[in-house]
Amino acid sequence: MKIEDIKVINLLYKIPNEKRMAYAGGSITGRLTTLVQVETNNRLFGLGSAYSHPELLRIVIEGHLRPLLLGEDPRDVESLWETMYQATRWYGRKGVAISAIGALDTAFWDLRGKDLEKPVYELLGGSRNKIPAYASALVWNDSLDSLFEEAGSYVDKGFRRVKMRLGKNEEYDISALETVRKAVGPKIDIIVDASMRYSLKVAKQLGKSFKEHNVFWYEEPFEPENIDDYVQLRKNCQVPLAAGENEFGVQGFREMLRAGALDIVQPDSCRAGGITECYRIGELANQHKCQTATHTWSDAVALTANMHVISALPNGLTVEVDRTGNPFIDNLLIEPFIINDGLISLSPSPGLGIALNESVVKQLTLPSTKSLPPGAYSDMSFGKEHWVFREPF
Repeated sequence: MKIEDIKVINLLYKIPNEKRMAYAGGSITGRLTTLVQVETNNRLFGLGSAYSHPELLRIVIEGHLRPLLLGEDPRDVESLWETMYQATRWYGRKGVAISAIGALDTAFWDLRGKDLEKPVYELLGGSRNKIPAYASALVWNDSLDSLFEEAGSYVDKGFRRVKMRLGKNEEYDISALETVRKAVGPKIDIIVDASMRYSLKVAKQLGKSFKEHNVFWYEEPFEPENIDDYVQLRKNCQVPLAAGENEFGVQGFREMLRAGALDIVQPDSCRAGGITECYRIGELANQHKCQTATHTWSDAVALTANMHVISALPNGLTVEVDRTGNPFIDNLLIEPFIINDGLISLSPSPGLGIALNESVVKQLTLPSTKSLPPGAYSDMSFGKEHWVFREPF
């Protein structure tokens, strides 16, 4: 089996004005993701995805890595990972380059599974075909009644764990948490995401309230570079600390784990280096007696890749399912995800076990001849009018 072609497909969804949502990163005007398709000489296709600057991803993948990979055997996944890492070392290691490597790596795993006629999680040594999943939404809402109804709806749809966005101000954060707890009851897990908006003082204060409300984990009170504050908070907090969606590769997670900063790591295959690197991060976390709960906020391909990783890790805790109306999650695949009693199922089909809904891909593709329009695309903003930076409070 040899790699014959590699294609990059950038997707763009513009959110209608009436459906835009606000959180610590501002008001989101659209969503972005990038698909990567790898075709072999025997007409097998591997699928991966990356979340980064779409135009830079095309340059790295099609302009730099594609010529190096053509003619290679995609089943040599680990060897190709090292080749790509070495090739991008001088401008990579974090950010767009490692995310580009991750998209290709996921596609190679998909092809290896298809060739061996086994799902990826089995190739990784896993056996679980059902894993815990949580509903990720509950962004800022001026109406606590609406927040109450939204939280309850996820329980009605089969979730047993939900995540909410905080980081607005102390009064809102506590009121919103109290509202969601009333809505879901005492037996449903609540995760709080502070979106890197807290000072150490506020993080400690709110941590006490989070403990009182039986918060399942306490996510990203600080930026990933602020390891010292994570360490100090962990010493003074009885709620498990989680972070990692804004970190890249084993080296970044190793720093946090060595420092004793976290209880739960949150790598994402479409950001942190693909299935290969996320699995390595999970193994490293296990050595530090920490759990792994993958982040997913971009697309269904990344979610599926993360599901395979969590299935195979002995310390794999749960996966994140975006419930904000993201078509890259809801409509991108032919077979939708099904949640039953808090669990999401993996397909027994070979590789990733998924197929794209080509009509949706065609509808949402950003042509390579067009530049990305200004907008706020969740973690990435383009255009000064969409840039939001809020000092920690």
